[in-house]
Amino acid sequence: MSLFRSLHHRPFLLLWLGQTISRVGDFMYEIALAWWVLEKTGDATLMGGVLVAAITPSVIFYLIGGVAVDRFSRIGLMLASDVARGAVVLLVSFLAFTNQLEIWEIFAASLFFGFVDAFFQPAFSALVPQIVPEEDLPSANSLASMSIQLGRVVGPAVGAGIVAAIGSPLAFLINGVSFFVSALFLLPLLRMKIPRAVSEKGASVLRELREGFSVVFAAPWLWISILVFALTNVTLSGPYSVSMPFLVSENMGASVETLGLLYSAFPIGFILGGLYLGRRRIIRKRGLWMYGGTAVAALALGVFGWLPPLWVLLAAALVNGAMLEFGHLAWTNLLQEKIPNEKLGRVVSIDSMGSFALLPVGFLFAGWATEQFGAPFVFLVGGLFTAVVCAAGLLIPTIRHLD
Repeated sequence: MSLFRSLHHRPFLLLWLGQTISRVGDFMYEIALAWWVLEKTGDATLMGGVLVAAITPSVIFYLIGGVAVDRFSRIGLMLASDVARGAVVLLVSFLAFTNQLEIWEIFAASLFFGFVDAFFQPAFSALVPQIVPEEDLPSANSLASMSIQLGRVVGPAVGAGIVAAIGSPLAFLINGVSFFVSALFLLPLLRMKIPRAVSEKGASVLRELREGFSVVFAAPWLWISILVFALTNVTLSGPYSVSMPFLVSENMGASVETLGLLYSAFPIGFILGGLYLGRRRIIRKRGLWMYGGTAVAALALGVFGWLPPLWVLLAAALVNGAMLEFGHLAWTNLLQEKIPNEKLGRVVSIDSMGSFALLPVGFLFAGWATEQFGAPFVFLVGGLFTAVVCAAGLLIPTIRHLD
């Protein structure tokens, strides 16, 4: 199948296998952590605070991470990141097993994960075009995204089952082990002859950052999209990440298994979207895919605020995932095609910093709004606002005609 053609390249195959395993562990950890915080505190604002702790260091250090990715071995940075995160999660697991885990330690671990992600994510994004030919990048991007979504399908379902049957500590432990498994898959890549990004010798960090910003501001489609999605990431992620457990527990009167089922439905939609676009060698009308897809995804998320039957929520989750995947793949393909690889790490880091800069505030606001007005209100407002912003973006010619 054309979708899997990028797996014929051994470096990408190893990278993909390791990341798929690691992602399953990540999302097991995510749902176990959400339920641990809910049971221990019952505080939606505190739930938002944990997410803020995870994202804030990433936003702060993304720019430094981008420079490092364009200067040093991208595989080496990813390997060190996996080992460090695995060690921290194993410590969290040990504390949980011995009933010594406190909320401040969860915050500390989340801060560390956010710092490491500032280096890992740009390294991953910039490495893929180095190990996969250009004609196979749509396949590689789809499969890379699908590995995340497979983790989101399997991780919450398995994690919820483990939490219900045994408890959160075991889910934490499995995630820690998954980081070391991912590192083992990266080790062979260190011995492979993979082209390295060429960074100008003697250039200062500030100069390299200026070069990255120059690339961004020279392309209106790039900086406009970063600004738009800085807003929409807040209004989509806040309800999904902060309000969802409270919607399930308090408004639906359901259990952790229902939460796991809903969290697993969204990525199935992503997978369906990836299956559709991943078979293409060329993606056209990318502005429409990005903005139109996100607008439809937002309306689907807003459906949750009406508290319809569970089967309607599952269908809305599928639509949301598929539409967001269309936008994500179009965006990734644009960056890989139009940005020189030796500057891609910096541009990806600027994109990530800009796109997620408001998330800490958004998570805190979603937690506060959930406490004050209820989870359904957060879903309704977040979905409608996002759809309006994206529709307005399509009124801009440089976005509407982006091919």
